[in-house]
Amino acid sequence: MSHIQIRIDKKDKDEARKVLESLGLDMSSAIKLFLKQVVIQRGLPFDVLAKYNQGSKEEFIHKKITKGKRFA
Repeated sequence: MSHIQIRIDKKDKDEARKVLESLGLDMSSAIKLFLKQVVIQRGLPFDVLAKYNQGSKEEFIHKKITKGKRFA
């Protein structure tokens, strides 16, 4: 077995522990599951999306609606 040490915000750790306990998992088991899925899927087992600020979101929606066309 190998040993992994990480630093994480205490609040995030405590909240994650509560969620995991409600699922019947401890932190170690959850991390093992995560790493196993990384290996199986050859990548992250979830989508990573960038957060848009409000201006960017409005621009994105406008471009989708107008399909990039500009109107005078």
